[in-house]
Amino acid sequence: MTDLSPGRLYRLARYAVVFEYRLYKSLLRWVVRRPDHGGPDEVPFTYARVIAPVMWLWIFASAAEVPLMHLLLPWDSARLALLFLGVWGLVWMVGLLASLYVHPHLVGPRGLRVRSGASHSIALLWEQVHSISYQRRDVSASIRTLQLRAVEGGVDLQVVVSDQVNVRVRLHEPTVVSTAKGDLEILELSFFADDPRPLVAHARQLLAARAKGAC
Repeated sequence: MTDLSPGRLYRLARYAVVFEYRLYKSLLRWVVRRPDHGGPDEVPFTYARVIAPVMWLWIFASAAEVPLMHLLLPWDSARLALLFLGVWGLVWMVGLLASLYVHPHLVGPRGLRVRSGASHSIALLWEQVHSISYQRRDVSASIRTLQLRAVEGGVDLQVVVSDQVNVRVRLHEPTVVSTAKGDLEILELSFFADDPRPLVAHARQLLAARAKGAC
């Protein structure tokens, strides 16, 4: 049964407002060309290449609908209402696309940050990571960006783009990570990157450097 308690509804409403604010902030960052690339020692890796063309098609289709509906509807009140909704929806979708561009994954000296637009940002420290590898895998089709998969010894948290992941991070032990959906205990983290092999290579260099320094 769906939880429709006041507390649940409040959390959903709060999440929606915060998410909307982050979209507009992402859009502003995109316009002024100030993506969030973390600190000076962190290297960004994008993940929007495969999904961007589909999103652009939706944006262009929505942009075409706005003047079309204005011409077809004979009622001024309906025209005004649909104009407002059309413009809002168009800005919302552009902001969603912008959030994917301005919030890339980050690989730095202290650890890894896996992102999905303005929605999710999952941080791992290198001391928590056992291994990282390239492993392309299709996942079940779903509108959910975060998906859980049972693996030997624990749970794999999948941050999905276009129903696929291609980087696999194995942790030393089950670890609690913070997500927009709450805290989750995971043993693996899988995600998608446009250029997974350079990401994995750079992460392995940092893991090796840390291991050498710990000796």
